[in-house]
Amino acid sequence: MPQIGSHLKELRRRRDLSVRELALRSGISHSAISLIERDRMSPSVDTLSAILDALGTTLPGFFADLYSSVPHSPFYAAHEWIEIGKAATISYRMVGINHPNRQILMLHETYARGADSGEAFAHSAQEAGMVTRGAVELTVGGESRVLHRGDGYYFDSRLPHRFRNVSDGESEIVSAVTPPTY
Repeated sequence: MPQIGSHLKELRRRRDLSVRELALRSGISHSAISLIERDRMSPSVDTLSAILDALGTTLPGFFADLYSSVPHSPFYAAHEWIEIGKAATISYRMVGINHPNRQILMLHETYARGADSGEAFAHSAQEAGMVTRGAVELTVGGESRVLHRGDGYYFDSRLPHRFRNVSDGESEIVSAVTPPTY
């Protein structure tokens, strides 16, 4: 996690404001602003919001800009993928967890023989994927279909959905969800 102090200081300097001028505009003491800029004090959300308002920006804008400046590699070796499922039944290995401003959840899913995602669930997103091995029964809304290697799907995740491995062995899917739910 990058330190916010230097980023705040840079925003203040770009607007040609002294610490005291920013203090007057924000209602936050100049000593507090100085401590925050030197990463000697962590501001509360309200304090940070007041400072950012005085600088003419928002919390989401500030953090989006901050994260976009974090150094990162566009490449992820297989051992760097993060497990967010249960490897013994349904493994969800995620790529790019530390990518700044990540707007896609990219997964390599592995379903053990007989694995089932359970009762149909819904969330606010869109999902797409392709079966790369085995056979998976996908239910979306009231419709079900068995997808085999090379078959794909794309649906609105607000519809209740469920995945079930119907092959004799493991099944795999490569999928993407946007906006990311993890």
